[in-house]
Amino acid sequence: MSVTTERQAAPRIHRKLWAAKVLRDGHVIYWWAEMLAIGLFYILYSTVRNADRIKTVAAYTNAKHLMSLQHTLGIDHELTINQWALHFKPLVVAANYFYGSMHFVVTIGVGIYLFRKWPDDYPRWRNTIGIATAVALIGFRFWPLMPPRLLDTMPHAHYGFVDTLAKYPTLWTFNSGAMKKISNQYAAMPSVHCAWALWCACALVPRVKRTWAKVLAAIYPVLTVSVIVITANHYFLDAVGGFAIFGFGYVVARLITRAGRGRVINVEPEPVPTT
Repeated sequence: MSVTTERQAAPRIHRKLWAAKVLRDGHVIYWWAEMLAIGLFYILYSTVRNADRIKTVAAYTNAKHLMSLQHTLGIDHELTINQWALHFKPLVVAANYFYGSMHFVVTIGVGIYLFRKWPDDYPRWRNTIGIATAVALIGFRFWPLMPPRLLDTMPHAHYGFVDTLAKYPTLWTFNSGAMKKISNQYAAMPSVHCAWALWCACALVPRVKRTWAKVLAAIYPVLTVSVIVITANHYFLDAVGGFAIFGFGYVVARLITRAGRGRVINVEPEPVPTT
């Protein structure tokens, strides 16, 4: 009789192109396709995010409503923290660099780590951050929010917040000509910084082995919240909004992601003789 293989009984494996990474269930992902898709997604996200930049009055009104709610909740401590941090210039400069770079550096690093070391989990976590980031656009579009650092730019407003990026410029600042023209500075609720930070922590903590790495991953969202407040870029409730969209993204991603979640198949099966 003829020789049959397990492959004939297993689900069909997707056709492979260059640089394929085959998941346990036969789905295939490619690092170059991921880079292309993520790049295109971020361009689209930035375009939509920055489409509505001139909503000053609405953004200021929403900020006053948010600050009133935070006062009621007893969490309106942003000004105290911002003013306290200004006594420590190294802290403020470090916070500026953290705010401007870490959410890209760490997030990209975690994505690469998942792709290389945990490829079966990668599609779900990629979908999680994609969904969360897309949902953030709803808040940016329909609820513009003036960050604390811009409050004193309004007529007769005297809140006392200091824009640390303007006071101690780092590699970039919102006040630069190019940044002012292209950036929607009222895209503050929810905080994507915080959504991405929690994404990094939740992806890393169960997977890294060393205790110090777990601790660093766990405190990363805490550091991010501290930094967005020190730099007067966000309110505490912006962070809550960021954590909420992460949770939403995670739940939806678990429901819709198929790649890497199916039955384990033998990608390179050995022939099984029959008699």
